[in-house]
Amino acid sequence: MVVYDAVIIGGGLGGLLCANILSKEGMNVCLVEKNHKLGGSLQTFGRKGCIFNTGLNYTESLDDGQVLNQYFRYFGLLGKLKLKRLDNEGFDVIQFPDGQYRFAMGKEQFVETLAHEFPEEREGLYRYIRKINDICQAIPLYTFSGVPSNIIDSNSMSTGASRFISSVISNRRLQNIIAGNNMLYSGTETKTPLYIHALINNSFIESSWRIADGSHHLVNILADNILAGGGTILKNRKAERIIPENGRAAYIILSDNERIYGKNFISNIHPAELLKIIDPGSLRKTFSVRISNLEDTMGMFTLYLVFKKNTVRYNNYNFYHYNQDNVWVASDYKKERWPQNYLYMPVAMSDDSEYARSASVITYMDYYELKKWEHTFTGDRGEDYLVFKDKKADILIRALEKQFPGIRSHILAYYTSTPLTWRDYTGTRAGSAYGMTKDYNRPLESLVLPRTHIPNLFLTGQNNLVHGVLGVTISSVVTCSELIDESYLVKKIRSS
Repeated sequence: MVVYDAVIIGGGLGGLLCANILSKEGMNVCLVEKNHKLGGSLQTFGRKGCIFNTGLNYTESLDDGQVLNQYFRYFGLLGKLKLKRLDNEGFDVIQFPDGQYRFAMGKEQFVETLAHEFPEEREGLYRYIRKINDICQAIPLYTFSGVPSNIIDSNSMSTGASRFISSVISNRRLQNIIAGNNMLYSGTETKTPLYIHALINNSFIESSWRIADGSHHLVNILADNILAGGGTILKNRKAERIIPENGRAAYIILSDNERIYGKNFISNIHPAELLKIIDPGSLRKTFSVRISNLEDTMGMFTLYLVFKKNTVRYNNYNFYHYNQDNVWVASDYKKERWPQNYLYMPVAMSDDSEYARSASVITYMDYYELKKWEHTFTGDRGEDYLVFKDKKADILIRALEKQFPGIRSHILAYYTSTPLTWRDYTGTRAGSAYGMTKDYNRPLESLVLPRTHIPNLFLTGQNNLVHGVLGVTISSVVTCSELIDESYLVKKIRSS
C-alpha cells in the first residue's frame, strides 16, 4: 500500500502549485482532479482553430525583479511560457459613456497619466500609490523578507477599498476610475477590503502581461514538473469521501472506490464542497457554520468570439466599459439594465499578428437568473437554456457594437458560458468567479486560513487569503509552509 506524503484534492492553480512545491522538496505527492482536464479556471478550450481562456486572461508583475517573476522562476515557468507585455501607456482602459481613461504601467507613469486628466488630484494619487505599495511591502511573501507570513494584523483587512480611495481622492469620477478594474476581484463597494484591491492593483501597475496561445501552457508545465518530481496525477477521479482515523485524515475514497492514503491532505476545492465529503463531526461546528454562511463572489457570463480573418485589430490592452458612473456593479447589479459593464479582451497569440483571431467579453450574471437549470449539467440543459444564452449573447454584442462599430459583421462564430458552466467545471459554489467574498466588516470571519481542526488537513486556493494568479501563488506557499519551514522555502524562492 502506497502512503503519499501529501494528497492534494483539486487540480486548480492552488493544487498544482502546492504539488509543485512539495514534490520539488522531495515529498511523494498525489494530485487528484475530478475533471479530465487540470487547471480549474486556467482551463482552455478550442473552437474554429482558436484557443479560449476560461479564467486567466492576463497576469502581473513579471518584469525582472518583480514578485511574480520570482515565483515563476522558482516554478520553472519563465523561458517556457510565451508572454506578451501589454501596452505601457495603457494596459487597462476604463471607459464611461462620457470619457475614457488609461492605467499606465509603472507607479510614476500611472499617477502622471491620470493627473494629466485630474491635475488637482495629483497629491491624492501619489498618496494612493504609496499606500497600496506599502501594503504589499508589508506582506513577507511579496517581498521575500523571510519574516513569517502574517497579514492578519494589517489594518488594510478592516479598511474598505472604496472608503480608502474616497479618503485620498475627492473627485468622484477619479474614484471610480481607480476602482474601474474591480471585475478582477468581483469588487463590492461595501465589503471589499483594501488589501485585496492593493495587492491586485499594485502588482498590475508594476507590469501587466498576457500568456500567449492559451493559459493551458502554464498548466502543462506545472503538471510536467510534478511528474518529473516523482509525483502522481489522477484525472477523472473525484474525491468522494475523506476518511479520518484517530483524529487525523487517513485516506480518501475516489469515485471508482479506490483508496488513496496519505500522511497529509490539502484541499484545493471550495470549502463548502469540502464539508460535503467529510464526516460532519470531523471539523468544528463553528467552522462548518461559518463556511456555510459566507457569501460567494458573483459569477460571470462570458462571450467567446471567433473573428473572420484579418477583420478586427488586436488591442494590446484590456477594455473595461461601463454604461453608468458607478463601477462597483457587483453591489449595484440590476437585471433589467444588463449588461451594466463588460470587459473586452482579445486573445494573445505568439505570432504578433496585427489582427485578433478571437476575443472574450465578460460581464456579471446573477446566479438566480439560472435557477431553472440549477439541477442540470453542462451539455444537457435543454433548448430553453440555449435560447436564454443566445438572447444574452445578442444583447452583449449589441452593447459591444456601440464601442466597436461593425464588430458583429466580423464575427465568424461565438460561444458562451454562464455561472453554471463555472460551477460544473471549477466546483465553485453558485458558479462564483472568485470564490468566497472577503468582507472588511468581518475581516477574520471571511478570511479562510490553511489550517483546519484536523491536524493533517489543510486548505489552499483562491478561497484562502487572496485570489488571482499572484494571490493563489502566495496562498499556496502559506499552505506548504505548514509542511516545510517557511524561511527555508522563501530562501529557495528568492535564490531561484
